[in-house]
Amino acid sequence: MERRSFLKMSAALGCAATVTGCNSGSSDVNVVPPKPDFGPEKINWSSCTCNCAASCALKVISQNGIVTRIESDNLGADKGIELQGRACLRGRASRQKIYARDRLRVPMKRVGKRGEGKFIPISWDEAYSIIAQELRRIIDTYGNDAVYWQYASGTNQLRAGGRESSQRLLNLLGGFLDMYGSYSAAQIVPASAYTFGEIASSEYKQMLNSDFILSFGFNPAETRMSGSGGSFDYSLANHKVESIIVDPRYSDSSLGAESHWLAIKPGTDAALCEAIAYQIISKNRHNQVFLDTYCIGFDEKTLPASAPKNGDYKSYILGFGDDNTPKTPSRAAEITGIPEYKIIELADKLIAAEAPFITQGWGPQRQANGEQTARAIFMLPLLLGKVGIAGTNNGNWPRHYHSLGIMPIGTNKVKAKIPCFLWTEAIVNGVNMTSVEHGVQGVDKLKNNIKFIWNYAGNTLINQHSDTFKTSQILQDESLCEFILVHDVQMTPSAMFADILLPDIMDLEQTDIVANPGTNMETIISMTSAVKAPFEAKSCFDVCHGIAKKMGVEDEFTEGRTYQQWVEFVYESSRAKNPALPSYKQVIEQGLVKVPQTGSGIVMEKFISDPIANPLKTPSGKVEIYSERLAQIAATWILPEDDVISAIPKFYDTWEGARDNETKDEYPLQLIGHHTKGRVHSSFHNIPWLREAVEDAVWMNPVDASARGITPGDAVIVTSKRGSVRTVAKVTPRIMPGVTSLPQGAWFKPENGVDMGGCVNALTSLRPSPLAKGNPQHTNLVQIVKA
Repeated sequence: MERRSFLKMSAALGCAATVTGCNSGSSDVNVVPPKPDFGPEKINWSSCTCNCAASCALKVISQNGIVTRIESDNLGADKGIELQGRACLRGRASRQKIYARDRLRVPMKRVGKRGEGKFIPISWDEAYSIIAQELRRIIDTYGNDAVYWQYASGTNQLRAGGRESSQRLLNLLGGFLDMYGSYSAAQIVPASAYTFGEIASSEYKQMLNSDFILSFGFNPAETRMSGSGGSFDYSLANHKVESIIVDPRYSDSSLGAESHWLAIKPGTDAALCEAIAYQIISKNRHNQVFLDTYCIGFDEKTLPASAPKNGDYKSYILGFGDDNTPKTPSRAAEITGIPEYKIIELADKLIAAEAPFITQGWGPQRQANGEQTARAIFMLPLLLGKVGIAGTNNGNWPRHYHSLGIMPIGTNKVKAKIPCFLWTEAIVNGVNMTSVEHGVQGVDKLKNNIKFIWNYAGNTLINQHSDTFKTSQILQDESLCEFILVHDVQMTPSAMFADILLPDIMDLEQTDIVANPGTNMETIISMTSAVKAPFEAKSCFDVCHGIAKKMGVEDEFTEGRTYQQWVEFVYESSRAKNPALPSYKQVIEQGLVKVPQTGSGIVMEKFISDPIANPLKTPSGKVEIYSERLAQIAATWILPEDDVISAIPKFYDTWEGARDNETKDEYPLQLIGHHTKGRVHSSFHNIPWLREAVEDAVWMNPVDASARGITPGDAVIVTSKRGSVRTVAKVTPRIMPGVTSLPQGAWFKPENGVDMGGCVNALTSLRPSPLAKGNPQHTNLVQIVKA
């Protein structure tokens, strides 16, 4: 709020105090104070572009450039609109985020040690000069592959004002070390690609055509809870048909619905799937014609010639494979914690279903054996032949789609890519990172360690990365990574480690066009801000434009277009590919335009109807239950002990898993993390409203709490091999015994070797998963004691 407006409000409130405070016995004691005059109200449409990816519409009411309140999509049935994309409590708290105390105001330069948070203000021109000088020094000294563009997801869907601006600039300078994968879905993406040729799934709306829903770690009521998110479709479906949720935690997606909760030990979903497969195959209820026609490697008939004898999936399940172990329900009961009769009952229900919708969230795959978990779940609809028809899914997570593209970033001349989770490894050991040991892509081996980090709109630098205490130590050593640029909206834990720290503008201050992908409607939103960006905040496009001038590539960066012209250019390019989109002029004038979604939303529908004319993108053109590519990787990659890559889906025990009894002697509880309604990862953590609405506490079963003398609300210390966190205990039967869960995204706040902020990543490991080299955030063993 500007000082002038603040003084006007203070004067009005002072007047109110005077009127109501004098002569308390008088009849006019409740006189209504005069309303401060901020000028006429102005209404603009905007969007919450935080990284749940829904990009819900926000109706922004402002006066004299100051947001006074936030509303949501209110275009109702009276206008012929079928659906409203109602924003959740996070988007509706955007006003609080704009005016948060820790909002970054001016460019700053570090003057203390990295991580101390000591900065002095500098001008934008000085900031541009320092960044340009450091970029040039690093490139000239080491090469472009020493410049790393940091994985981040604090903003999504901006056409021209987001992360693409920085990637475009770096490519004009010769390129940068890029990354692949994500912290959210690193394991499931290659699992899907090696099985189906790409990441694909049915849309949420197909749940409404199902007669049975089986989900693993699927929790849209907290992760996709907006009016156009997955929670809408899922809540309609699971009130209509039987729904079973397999999850260590009784999540909000189960509450209030006629659902069944199967509590499972983290990391053991694949063992459950194998037992269901055993029931299906041993009862001869698998669809042999489907498996022969569309799949490779179910049994010896379709097994590739390169495969070993009995290397097929059927032999493995029935106990004729190399381990000679039938994957029976009794075996799975011991591993998973689910009673044998419940497993048999679940298998029978799946067999009986005409159109089972089988899906998974991203939690089960965010494990040390996450790739195998994802592939094991894929097997259930394949065995039944229930794919490509209405009401079914291929076992992947359900999706929404939108039509808009992004700003072109040009060509990156640096061919090397690293898994996004291994950037700290690339700081300390980059020159030794290889394709066969660390999953490096594009080259056999890296030439350089990371020396420059460009971190835009992301808290992954510290808060969302694993083993936060060790990560802090790596970044504090200036002889390793020599320069860190952070451009963000608030003083996050990651911002504390910047050498140059730049203030970004927020969603409500942005002008752009985004898409809100709903079930039957895609909502195109024109973000036309009437809000004044506070202090000296600048967008990523403006920052990159300023640096481009200093480095002599301004003309190449802008191509003669202003920012708004880039937005129009990108939008019209998208419209050329999808003529159903409204014109740019219409979007700008209306602010919010609904476009009907087309297509059935049934995954693999064309492939199932004609597999010859519509082959999959796998080498065989079919579903690869047995993958020769994975067999080759398993034979040639260098893996740590206990890590497994296999040609067919297999459950295996992992380090700090459910059956790591050696580690359990000291750390007896499994720990997972879960998403809460009050944050999107770490975004919105600093909003007091949301901290009051959603409690940050470690979930414990009463059995585990009682054994430790812990009662609800007690302060506790959670400790793993990596570090300790102080938080409070939530004692609840909504989590199974032996398992605990700490909400992820709380901001890291170290004090004397203990994180006082409740950051789960102070406990998690930097050891990656085998294939994707992905984030194993839910594979942890801990001890919890009363503080």
